Amino acid sequence: MNPLLPRYGESTLADLLPSLGAHLGLPGAEDVLDLPDAERYLLVLIDGLGRDLVDDYARHAPFLAGLDGRTITSGVPSTTATSITSLGTGLAPGAHGIAGYSFWYPAAGQVLQTLRWPADIDGLDVQPQLTCLERLERAGVRTSTIAPAHFSGSGLTVAALRGPAFLPVTDEADGDRRVDLAVQAATAGERTLGYFYERQLDHAGHVRGVGSKLWLQELERADALVARVRDAVPPDVRLVITGDHGMVNVPRSQRIVAEDEPGLLADVTALAGEGRLRQLMTGRPGAVAGRWRDRLGDRAWVRTRDEAVEEGWFGAVSPRLAGRFGDVLVAMADDGAVMSRALAREFQLVGMHGSLTQAELEVPLLFA
Repeated sequence: MNPLLPRYGESTLADLLPSLGAHLGLPGAEDVLDLPDAERYLLVLIDGLGRDLVDDYARHAPFLAGLDGRTITSGVPSTTATSITSLGTGLAPGAHGIAGYSFWYPAAGQVLQTLRWPADIDGLDVQPQLTCLERLERAGVRTSTIAPAHFSGSGLTVAALRGPAFLPVTDEADGDRRVDLAVQAATAGERTLGYFYERQLDHAGHVRGVGSKLWLQELERADALVARVRDAVPPDVRLVITGDHGMVNVPRSQRIVAEDEPGLLADVTALAGEGRLRQLMTGRPGAVAGRWRDRLGDRAWVRTRDEAVEEGWFGAVSPRLAGRFGDVLVAMADDGAVMSRALAREFQLVGMHGSLTQAELEVPLLFA
């Protein structure tokens, strides 16, 4: 089995905002996704909503399952930090450099954990290129972000989504307030783009697993919330709904603990990424990759950085950013994961993502 490779420039999350921008007067933008025309859009991103999950659990998401749309993919790794940055910048991971949930950041000589961003590292330094949202603002489009209040000014928000007015959500259970904010964002001007972020489905999948009672409840809640938003915003506002990655359940019997495997961590100086796509830093990538291939066989796609770049995992990789990606990458092909005792919190996860399987990479692109 071969990895599913994103078609950057044709059908990935990085292509979504430029394609919307083509309808909103963004200079140089082209719609490669054949999106419905409008002058006011509300982009809804449901964290953890894979394409397969909409199909497999359609009776729990009747509104979403009934919409027209198509399938696109995230980039690699198929994880929130990388996907959100591709979405916000319109760039493939190799061009924006947010190389995973955690990644080696050479400028600081450390692994940067994106969801617990260090206070002494500026998101603008990590990702200095203009976001697509900034470019839309300069083109006269009113842009807004609707997200949890504590995301405002965070390192990841600055790196990935800077530019829009930030409309804070202080209580994510307050659906009425979130619908009101969606209407505010959608009607802020004659040309608008609102970004509406919903994260509870992903959390439920991580802690209880895809298909669990909690996960199904969150899918039903997200489906109902999007339907309410559609009813509340004016008819000329076009809703575009997508996800940032899918998810797979990882049985405990399928977890490989790196420290318990003789020789696997030899010559490895740092671990980054996540269980489904572990990134290894080493001065001997050929030898390390060989040992991991011998141990995992066809359970994983093991590549050196050069091999992954040549295959197109990250899109064109800037030489300035190449060192952020693992010297060796271990992407799981089955339902396993590579764990580390140094990352004890990850042992609590049931659902995971990050690799290049269809279940993790493919996300819906729906229109309402």
